[in-house]
Amino acid sequence: MEPTTATRRVKQASGLGVLLAVVATVVWSGSFVAARALHDSVPPVQHAFWRWIIAIAAVAPFAARETWRQRRLIRRHLGFVTLASLLGVTVYNTLVNQAGVSTTAGNMGMIMAASPVLMALYERLGGTRLGARRVVGMTIACAGVLLLVSKGSLALEFTTGDLWVMAGAVAFASYSALLKRRPAELGGLTFLFTTFVLGALMLLPVFLVSLAVQGGFQPTAGTVGPLVYVGVLSSAVAFFAWNKAIALVGAARAGIVYYLQPVCVALLSFAIIDEPFGALQGLCLVLILGGVMLGSARGTD
Repeated sequence: MEPTTATRRVKQASGLGVLLAVVATVVWSGSFVAARALHDSVPPVQHAFWRWIIAIAAVAPFAARETWRQRRLIRRHLGFVTLASLLGVTVYNTLVNQAGVSTTAGNMGMIMAASPVLMALYERLGGTRLGARRVVGMTIACAGVLLLVSKGSLALEFTTGDLWVMAGAVAFASYSALLKRRPAELGGLTFLFTTFVLGALMLLPVFLVSLAVQGGFQPTAGTVGPLVYVGVLSSAVAFFAWNKAIALVGAARAGIVYYLQPVCVALLSFAIIDEPFGALQGLCLVLILGGVMLGSARGTD
């Protein structure tokens, strides 16, 4: 029996949503490596602040005019937009940068993979039925993450940096769950640009304190290059892709794809900053990828 036009459109939208979630997840993985690489040269708050200034500059040519046109709509939904800015821009990435001072990029990526569990719980509390296949896929992927975190022993030992990342995972999951309530009339680029601006403004006082207490950093290729990456790709490109993915497939299903992040971070940190990747990481890679493929498939009820 031939699928109807509506069914084909649903499948296409679903496929696009999963693809965009993959793009965001892979690009974001590099930001954990950047946070670790810059931990001893750029103070965490300054890293976060300049990231968003660069992101604003990257998005402004495409979004500034439309944002100005929708200024009344933004004022009407200012509470929602401000909360999204606080969670997704001001808090989440600042906590991850702070974590990079005392834990590895691999640990950051692995612990952040707790976010999909929280996203699924938020959706379930909101009345969304997750489906058996999605729950099984999430469980398998989560088992792979726990095996990575525990280094195969299942005896978890967390550093201060690990605890910062856990707090970041809560902020990111809350941001992702909040996106489902984004007003439909508020354009994607407008929302993105506004959250970047508000998030940077909320960071400004802490940034100024950091400058006064810690001093600035030396702008070199080794500091500016990673900041441009996280500002343009990990912020402008990845956040747009993630927000669109959630609009298409929901936070719980996009969250399953997010389990790919610890694998990507482990591979990137191995290639770029010489963090280890061995047999255990390979086994966990199989578990996480298998769980992602199972849980993100269409028809998971």
